[in-house]
Amino acid sequence: MRFTLPLLVGFALIGFWEWIVGFLAIPIFVLPPPSEIAHALIENFASLMASLFVTLSVTGFAYFWALIGGVALAILFTRSRFIELSLAPYVVTLQVTPVVAIAPLILIWVGFENTNRAMIIIAWIVAFFPILTNTLQGIRSVDNGLHQIMQLSGAKWWQTLIYLELPAALPSILTGAKISGGLALIGAVVAEFVAGSGTSTGLAWRIIEAGNRLEIATMFAALTLLSLLGIVIYYAHSLVEWILLRRWHESFN
Repeated sequence: MRFTLPLLVGFALIGFWEWIVGFLAIPIFVLPPPSEIAHALIENFASLMASLFVTLSVTGFAYFWALIGGVALAILFTRSRFIELSLAPYVVTLQVTPVVAIAPLILIWVGFENTNRAMIIIAWIVAFFPILTNTLQGIRSVDNGLHQIMQLSGAKWWQTLIYLELPAALPSILTGAKISGGLALIGAVVAEFVAGSGTSTGLAWRIIEAGNRLEIATMFAALTLLSLLGIVIYYAHSLVEWILLRRWHESFN
């Protein structure tokens, strides 16, 4: 039922969409029917797949560095209150600053010849904060009695981190990673819109290009691929959560 019901609803919506466009005689340049979108997807399959790979690459690199940087900075914050008080305001400032406003600056600083690098940085900014905050909360939520047991056992700080804090914080880290996975994709799309400057070949730029040419079906085909990519990212994280947590965490009981 978990998979059948969404599929049935999806097919019903697609059928209604196809019917209502024909019934109301909506122009194709306003709202193409699903059949036209499928035709555009098949017709431009090679180029759209190449654009999908570009967007996926930017998303993957941004997500990887957000995961590494967020977990590492969270560990650093829990080890030193002084460092946390010194850096936390700037981390929050980076998060609340609209990425659309600073994207052109990043592009200028990185250089117009390094557009992909600029897009990775922009997507990283969007994806970084949830991993940091969830990891920080997870580590600080470890039971104090377990900390005392580790201290009585003579464990060093890195042993406490590896054998107690990180395993206990794993559900929080995975939650932050799931959020950041979707945000990394959103950041990549925003980066292509704002900082692409015509040199990007990702799906977001294909949407802009198709819109300028009034190829609305191609726009919807690229948007469909973006949506499917986001769904795959979400359920991939859900699968990782299930594999790592199903045997011991109460959320899977």
